[in-house]
Amino acid sequence: MICLVGNRPILQVGNHQIVGYEVDWIETALRRASLAADRDDFPFIEEVRDGVIYYLEHKCSLRLLPIEDLYGRMRHMLDKIGCSAIARELRVLTPPLTLSLARTARKIPAGFELGFFQELRKLLDEVHQLGAEEVRFTEIQEATLLLAGTRDWDSRCEKMQREVLDFLEMTAQGKETANGKLALKLEAA
Repeated sequence: MICLVGNRPILQVGNHQIVGYEVDWIETALRRASLAADRDDFPFIEEVRDGVIYYLEHKCSLRLLPIEDLYGRMRHMLDKIGCSAIARELRVLTPPLTLSLARTARKIPAGFELGFFQELRKLLDEVHQLGAEEVRFTEIQEATLLLAGTRDWDSRCEKMQREVLDFLEMTAQGKETANGKLALKLEAA
């Protein structure tokens, strides 16, 4: 059995699932929508956010909720309280997404590093299009060992890890979000 934080459903973002997420991104999405609708004086952002959180924790019977469906409900809620202009401007923003570099590396035949970088770029393009502004990566050491085709850490691994980090940094620079560049973070192993 999976223990869900705050009894919130798992969020489905494309082919990815987010568990144990915080909820500050909901308020951020609502604030951006109110600004885009020229309603920076909208006083009910916290109340709408609290309503969405209440729905997630108490009313949503789904264990897996597509994020597009959640935003559809948020738009409906805004329409119901007479805030159609804000509802029209509401854009999907996801909670931070965690992705495994090792999982991506396992998809690629050993010695085909170019394929790894192509797959990683495709993955980042996908999650960026789905509303992700922050992506956290795990398992860089395992991914590096897989890409280098070795079990023991050596100078090739050092070089490969540097290439992966440089690639992530360069990719983040090229992806603009509403809040600046796409934030790519590396989590400790």
